[in-house]
Amino acid sequence: MKVLPTQLPGVMLFEPVLHGDDRGFFMETWNHARYSDAGLPQMFRQNNLSKSAKGVLRGLHFQEPNPQGKLVHVLSGEVFDVAVDIRRGSPTFGQWEGYHLSGDNHRQLYVPEGFAHGFCVLSDFAIFSYQCTRVYEPANDRSLAWDDPDIGISWPVDEPRLSDKDRRAPSLADCDTLPTYHEPDRAASV
Repeated sequence: MKVLPTQLPGVMLFEPVLHGDDRGFFMETWNHARYSDAGLPQMFRQNNLSKSAKGVLRGLHFQEPNPQGKLVHVLSGEVFDVAVDIRRGSPTFGQWEGYHLSGDNHRQLYVPEGFAHGFCVLSDFAIFSYQCTRVYEPANDRSLAWDDPDIGISWPVDEPRLSDKDRRAPSLADCDTLPTYHEPDRAASV
């Protein structure tokens, strides 16, 4: 497994090893020891699967309190996947990164707790898998505006298909419930 560099601390992009031949392929999508050695020590508490049509944009979503970290990947199709640092006081607050994830490139993206997450579907449909560090709590479900100019995400769609929740989501500046950044514990890393 390769861990590819990203610009936002805690966001991790993985390229799992594929074992394939003319019959198909096999890949490991999660192995606690391997991912922990790569810097992802979290255990996951819930797995989710979604199927979305071309042009659907889901996000930007987060949970606060009790934030979720998410290890995401596409089983079929292609998406543009985005992580946004929304931790008040973070040196990278409001910054985003986006990656193409597909059933062909098999990449996985880890979106840490304290980040908003979203994706838009580029193929006819996409089947998308999420492993979450905490269970979903409807009362703590939050959204941010997908098109917030202060974040400035370069989505590869002009007129996405949105849920009512995502259409009404506030901007980052108008969101009153955001996680707080905590300095990394330097003693724990020594």
